[in-house]
Amino acid sequence: MKKSNDVLRKEVMEAIKWEPVLESNKIEVSVQQGIVTLAGTVDNYNQKKEAEHITKDLSGVKAIIDDIKVDLSFSAIRNDKDIASSVIKALEEKWVIPNHKLKVTVQDGWVTLEGILHWNFQRKTADNAIRYMKGVKGVIDKIVIEAEIKNQMEKEIVEKALKRSWIMDIDNIKVRVDGKTIFLSGIVSSLFHKEEAERIAWNTAGVWQVENEIFVEFD
Repeated sequence: MKKSNDVLRKEVMEAIKWEPVLESNKIEVSVQQGIVTLAGTVDNYNQKKEAEHITKDLSGVKAIIDDIKVDLSFSAIRNDKDIASSVIKALEEKWVIPNHKLKVTVQDGWVTLEGILHWNFQRKTADNAIRYMKGVKGVIDKIVIEAEIKNQMEKEIVEKALKRSWIMDIDNIKVRVDGKTIFLSGIVSSLFHKEEAERIAWNTAGVWQVENEIFVEFD
């Protein structure tokens, strides 16, 4: 049975309240036809990401609009130069990231990452390295994925990878490959499954882009 807006809103608010790192009175939740909008203010970038993460795991959520603002306390404010130095150091400590290929700029606490990486997991690692950093209000991701492998990708390889995941129902997902881009379509029962399918597709050798056109429909 499909959840009403009020029921889903209540579940999202309860999940936020249950999370120790979040203060539920600072986050506003509204729901319209399965689309959850998160608003309000939090103390740091990690809390913003955590609110989005726990909302994605709830059944009935089709999409998330994250309008949460980061309002740093006075003691957490750092100048942009210090933040940039910390970011560069954090990226250098992540051996999976060829940091010489990334350019870091910081403006008013917002970190922009630019450059070319070979794998999407490297991009995720870069974001996670910054997530808990003092003074960061958010991350603007301008990283481009260009795989080193030049071989043509095959649709069957992606489909087999999806089948290996016990949580995915491959019968409801369609895969199309065009050059270096993987297109995903079909219907799944949760936003988590949609993002899991995209994560698996990004792990395909040679992929440069994933277009996730999967629709979330909660029964």
